[in-house]
Amino acid sequence: MSSVWRSIALCALICFGASGVFGQESNFTIRPKINSPLSRFGLGDGIDQFFAASSGMGGLSAAYNDGFHLNILNPASFAFLEATAFDVGLYGKYTSLESNSQSDSYWSGNLKYLALGFPLKNSINQALDRIQSPWKFGMGFSLVPYTTVGYDIAVTTIDPDPAIDTLSNFLKGNGGTYRIYWTNAARYKGLSIGLNLGYQFGKITNSRLVNFDDVEQAYSTEFLDDISIRGLVWNLGLQYRYNFKKLNDKGEKIPSGERITVGVYGNSDTRFNTNSNSYYHRDYFSYPGGGFNIDTILYQEGADLKGVLPAEVTFGIAYEKVNKFRLGADFSTNLWSHYENDIKKEALKDSWRFAFGGEYIPNIISYNHYYEKIRYRAGFFYGTDPRSLRDTQLSKYGITFGLGLPIIMPRQQTSFVDLSFEIGKQGAKDVLQETYVQMTVGFTLNDNSWFFKRKFN
Repeated sequence: MSSVWRSIALCALICFGASGVFGQESNFTIRPKINSPLSRFGLGDGIDQFFAASSGMGGLSAAYNDGFHLNILNPASFAFLEATAFDVGLYGKYTSLESNSQSDSYWSGNLKYLALGFPLKNSINQALDRIQSPWKFGMGFSLVPYTTVGYDIAVTTIDPDPAIDTLSNFLKGNGGTYRIYWTNAARYKGLSIGLNLGYQFGKITNSRLVNFDDVEQAYSTEFLDDISIRGLVWNLGLQYRYNFKKLNDKGEKIPSGERITVGVYGNSDTRFNTNSNSYYHRDYFSYPGGGFNIDTILYQEGADLKGVLPAEVTFGIAYEKVNKFRLGADFSTNLWSHYENDIKKEALKDSWRFAFGGEYIPNIISYNHYYEKIRYRAGFFYGTDPRSLRDTQLSKYGITFGLGLPIIMPRQQTSFVDLSFEIGKQGAKDVLQETYVQMTVGFTLNDNSWFFKRKFN
């Protein structure tokens, strides 16, 4: 029997055996939706939490707030909402992989976010009642993907020992994690504070299959880990908005329409729980005779273990001329060297990210030319990734641009379709690089009738 047929027979045995033990996937039944080799590390590839509007500006978040758009990264921004906002975002991504002389490509896409935010005091009521309260409050709920895992890698080497045919490694994985947030924010005049309380959950499957063929026997060893992740997460944010003043004809100070906003948000190390199933086994097929043998190396089901997600902090500043343009910059750092996972021990490195971007509105009150009311956005970013290849820390950089398309709804309320495009590259030079193009489409529906107190004469 050739080594090819021995391997096929052995693969069929492993597939049946692993499914019988756990009633779950094995290396030969895992079908990842994407093929990102880097998602083997940590909890997988991180998914940016920026919504479509801020994505078009390089991912501004710390000092970004808008009366009609949501920013869940800095919860303090919810206190600046002027109307209820329901946000839904989808993304599509094309990635090209290059490693030495090999290359591959794949398409991916998914839900980017689902969120609802609203002010707890109706601005129309306050205007009708001539109430100028210095206090504002906001609240929201959201669901966002946090990481995604998907890889399918095969590496075959020829052993210099003439008695050995080949040594093959098959690495596969899929799954991901999600976060649900409850957001609350309060603002006094220009100073806002907000808090995100959330729950992270998800499931990740990792499998490594090693085939080792010699003349008489075909050996195979599989290391299969099935990990469920859950835990509470949080982050605290601050924003301060300063409105510049000017003198009117009466010598009184009034807002000039220009303002500057500074912001910061972050969290400390956060613990999470894992429930894992592990099945490590060695199998071989004897020839002649056709006998199968299975040697269980480790069998562990329902193991409750722990992990730690790192502390992170982001600072930002933005300058804005109301309804005309906005420019901003962000700097963030993540202490991924604090990351721990008892079931999958790895050493990650601290990472950082710098972003700069802005938006421009030619004429927000134009009646004859729709294109003058569109919000034109652009930005860029550069930073490092916590993962490393061959002792080289990965880097990531790219440019972004986007459009904010206003749509007039019933009762003259304005909603938006936001488009953002990102072209970037990440990886380690001369080792592995991913070049990608990503498009995000966001739908923002605004409604200013929530908590509106109707009066009858």
